Amino acid sequence: METKITAAIVDDEQGNRENLLRMLGTYCPQIKISAICSSVTEARTVLPEAKPDILFLDIRLGDDTGFSLLRNLPEIPFEVIFVTAYDNYAIQAIRFSALDYLLKPIDPEELTHAVDKAVQVVLRKQENKRMQNLLQNKRALDKQKKIALSVADKIEFVEIGSIVRCESESNYTTFYLKSGEKLIVSKTLKEFDDLLTPYNFLRVHQSHLINLEEIKSFIKSDGGYIRMKDGSSISISRQRRNYVMEVLKQLMILIYVQRMVKSPFCWDQMGQEKVRRSKVLPIY
Repeated sequence: METKITAAIVDDEQGNRENLLRMLGTYCPQIKISAICSSVTEARTVLPEAKPDILFLDIRLGDDTGFSLLRNLPEIPFEVIFVTAYDNYAIQAIRFSALDYLLKPIDPEELTHAVDKAVQVVLRKQENKRMQNLLQNKRALDKQKKIALSVADKIEFVEIGSIVRCESESNYTTFYLKSGEKLIVSKTLKEFDDLLTPYNFLRVHQSHLINLEEIKSFIKSDGGYIRMKDGSSISISRQRRNYVMEVLKQLMILIYVQRMVKSPFCWDQMGQEKVRRSKVLPIY
């Protein structure tokens, strides 16, 4: 199913509004018009509600200008394509970071080029939002999900996000928590490997299972080992080395994506759905 990109038109002349609307329908059918305004005053009210992806903005709007509209909006989450009969506004348009600048009468080829460029930018922004939402929701779920550990004469309910690493010795597994606490459970590491791997844990050694979010650094010397945020050093087994290195590369890519999502280019912030209740995994 083709993604629909929404757009708004702000122009004080009815003929120009109708002409642009007709051209968009003919040459850019992927664009859905969400609002049409004839003045700055109207646009100030309508645009925040319509939330278009693209704004086609006339520069001369009666006694006002499109620039004053942009200056008075609380935010500009859309891509701006200026449309005007006056080419002497080009420098000002550039200063307002306009995506493109169309001169009247509008040339169909220039219109499709501007729209294609805008669509690509909008789709990248939407993908960044989806990625950000995914990361935020996953982070919230991981932090709130708990595991029930049978320790000595009691059961400890531990948030998965609070676990730094797990270390095995024979048929026992020791959990090292961010608080510095250690919990010893009479189960093998294999059982916790299967349970925790979906939550960003990685088996790097026969005796070690680590939380990827708690990695501080990777040390290349001495065959390679991992330094955790709690100061512990974790060996990587020779058999698992290639796989671990590949996972760490993917982790670097994920961190890069997170930084890109937080960059000023993506000024739109997606709200994250709150988890209403914590989920508890089976007791071990």
